[in-house]
Parts: sequence; structure tokens; C-alpha cells
Amino acid sequence: MRPVIVYHSKTGFTREYARWMAEELSCGCVPFEKRDTVDFSRYDTVLFGSWCHGGRLKKLKWFRDMLPGWKGKRKFLFAVGASPAGSPQIEAFLEKLEETGEGVKAFYLPGGLRYEQMGAASKAMMRLFAFLVGKKKGKTPEEETMARMIRRSYDISAKKYLALLLETVRRTETS
Repeated sequence: MRPVIVYHSKTGFTREYARWMAEELSCGCVPFEKRDTVDFSRYDTVLFGSWCHGGRLKKLKWFRDMLPGWKGKRKFLFAVGASPAGSPQIEAFLEKLEETGEGVKAFYLPGGLRYEQMGAASKAMMRLFAFLVGKKKGKTPEEETMARMIRRSYDISAKKYLALLLETVRRTETS
């Protein structure tokens, strides 16, 4: 197996997961900004990771555009977001990501929020969202947890969340 990881990170969570994966798979990881330096013909497995925002995976269009040139390669997406693992909306999000292309497997990895690394617009939007969720009457338990969590920066990333992705990549290698 000759894998390569390309990642797009804004606040560092996706970069951290990409580096952990690179260690486990003994491969390189390339920041999105340097993607044009990668000779993808040298690899049989491509992993692309990015951060989620508003139900979308950033830079997914680039991944989709690359798929025709990656026929015969194993392709994986990993989406890093602020929601805890097991959140109800994640399964539907992953199914939608897998519709990106034939044979694409998608995984979700919980990251967190780092307000100190966000731009002014993103910070303002998250603060407004936190305010609105906090003021909502009759919140579900999930909304109560969310309202509490998004008031400030937090980090829920952990290597343990890579287990299924790494197992799938390694298992696919022998198939």
C-alpha cells in the first residue's frame, strides 16, 4: 500500500488527525496549499481530510474534480467537525459524502472549536449561533450540550477516533 494524505485545516484539528494518520500508515501528509506538488500516480491510496462547517466539507469540490484521474485507487474522506462522535446528523452527512464518487469511503472525526484561530466573521457567526441556541426554549438534551460546549474553545479530538478509518484503510489494502 502506498498512501498519501492531503488535508485542509483551518484551526488545526484536521492537521493533527492527518499527522496522526501519517504516523500510523507510515506515509506523508500534505497541506492542501501544497497539493499541486503531489504526483498522485505514485500512490494507490488517497486520503483527503477537511473541516466541516454548516453541513459542508470544505474543499470537497477539489476532491470531486480529482476523482476521474484516480480510477483504480482507494479513496477515503475524513471530515473533522465540532460535533461529538455519534451525533445523529453525522450518519446522513457521511452517506452524502460517500455519494461523491464510486468507492469513496467517508469517516467523521470529532475535533472541537478554537475561537482564537478563527477569523472575525467565523467567530461572530459562532457567537451568534451560541447565543441563539442558548436562548431557545424547550431545548433537547443534545441542544443543551451544544449550547454549553460552543460558548468557548474546546478540544475533543483523540487518536482513538482514527481506529475505524485506519482499520478500513489497512483492510482494503489486502482486498
